[in-house]
Amino acid sequence: MAGIGPAGPDQVTVEVLAAIERIPVRYLRTRRHPAASVVGESDSFDHLYDHADTFDEVYTAIVEHLVKAATEHHEVLYAVPGSPLVLERSVRHLLSDDRVEVIVLAGMSFLDLAYVRLGIDPIEAGLQLVDGHVFETASAGRLGPLLVAHCHNQRVLSDIKLSLDDGPDVVVLQRLGLVDEHVATVSWADLDREIDADHLTSIYIPTLAAPVASSLMAFHGTVRRLREQCPWDREQTHQSLAKYLTAEALETVEAIAQLGDDGEGDEHFIEELGDVLLQVVMHAAIAEQQGRFTLADVAETVDAKMVRRHPHVFAGTVVTTVEEVEAAWAVIKAQEKAMRAIPAKNTTA
Repeated sequence: MAGIGPAGPDQVTVEVLAAIERIPVRYLRTRRHPAASVVGESDSFDHLYDHADTFDEVYTAIVEHLVKAATEHHEVLYAVPGSPLVLERSVRHLLSDDRVEVIVLAGMSFLDLAYVRLGIDPIEAGLQLVDGHVFETASAGRLGPLLVAHCHNQRVLSDIKLSLDDGPDVVVLQRLGLVDEHVATVSWADLDREIDADHLTSIYIPTLAAPVASSLMAFHGTVRRLREQCPWDREQTHQSLAKYLTAEALETVEAIAQLGDDGEGDEHFIEELGDVLLQVVMHAAIAEQQGRFTLADVAETVDAKMVRRHPHVFAGTVVTTVEEVEAAWAVIKAQEKAMRAIPAKNTTA
């Protein structure tokens, strides 16, 4: 197997080019890479990504195909983006397969370009490399700096943002080594808004001041997996789930009525709160799949509303009684309703 570098053909090593020239049976993990053309006549596994439910299914299928091809042709070349041993799961699967002998030809990694653009020594900085697909668990307890790879779509960026209540400004690195290379600093809140993610996107997080919310993100991942793999969950819509949201809310109210002063009923209460949370996360997962909004949008919206409706806590407004709080709440809520009713004006520039 051979790495074809992080960018264009000019960064493919002489050793890899020689192997491509020598071995006639060639495979590409994906043609969606700027150096894919150097491999010449070859088959790719792009079609597997379109039909498999999980990445593990893709990697298993790739390994089976390559093992069969190697048995038939005795030697095949498998080309992957970047370096074969940097975030290439199909390579790890092949290396652990006893049916074939694997020779690894090193390639330049995107990491080398990232270190230059960031101006850091990864050893001195204590940099940790994280896969964006498992950011919530891989980053738990780490304070940075982190270089997050595989940030190839808005959903991954949204998951990363959601894993923290708040985070630092980050450096977004895109298409390093190409003519349309883009390196920019963005705020944590705008991470999934300002950046148009692609398969050559990674982010650098200089430091984290708070631990990653791994429990919530793990649950979010569970619900999303249900939407992808469970026949019942896949068929659900906002409309079909509405009755469950009503039922779970009523059961939670009943659990509240059963609470005792000594913690009696807490276990049941926790379970019912979890059922309500499941409904919220499920609705957000449906919207994510449709490209409409994410769980992060839901959390940010209600957070902004609570801050806006509590000026006596967040904006220095003075109130002394519950009645004054309720009166101020009613005024702010009415103002919000009036603003939503105002039609947007047409403008020209």
